[in-house]
Amino acid sequence: MMKNKLLFAILFFSLLFFSCSLKYDEDVNAEETNPEFVFKHAKMTRYEKGKETVRVQADDIEQYKNSNITYGHNVKFMTYDDEHKLETEGSCGYLYADTDSKIYELYDGIKLFSNIQNTNFFADMLRWNGNNEQLTGGRRDNVRIEKEGTIIYGTGFSASGVTKKFDFAGTVSGEIETKDKTEEEEMEDLNN
Repeated sequence: MMKNKLLFAILFFSLLFFSCSLKYDEDVNAEETNPEFVFKHAKMTRYEKGKETVRVQADDIEQYKNSNITYGHNVKFMTYDDEHKLETEGSCGYLYADTDSKIYELYDGIKLFSNIQNTNFFADMLRWNGNNEQLTGGRRDNVRIEKEGTIIYGTGFSASGVTKKFDFAGTVSGEIETKDKTEEEEMEDLNN
């Protein structure tokens, strides 16, 4: 009985000793942990050279003081080219945006549509690096791509905004839907 009490006391004090932090000399900056602005049911538009380039809607957007970091919840967005043609539209559960470093991270139920490539992307985590125009998924995160009857599933996703090519570093599977040609299409093929 005495051994059990002694063991309990040693265990209790060692847990107490190793789990408590006594760093009272470090100041906590409330401006870094609390947003300066919180926008509810926000609609935001970005203009460059007088032209709309990005449109964003979100249930919540948080902006922090002395930072270009923004967080969004239930976000929908659209990007436009110089001629104001839709390039990309999408949505996600959460968004992290660092406009200084041009890093954008999307989480939870991501849906992207590339109008240029006529391709849909679905994932739970994607990261866009605006400096090198790379879209990447986590090494083990699944990404689904759909284009014209073809569906590809894979892990280790990466895509280049420059070359318009994508790659999977991990496992890949997919489905291809084909349709039978009509008699008219077969005759066209024979004539060409």
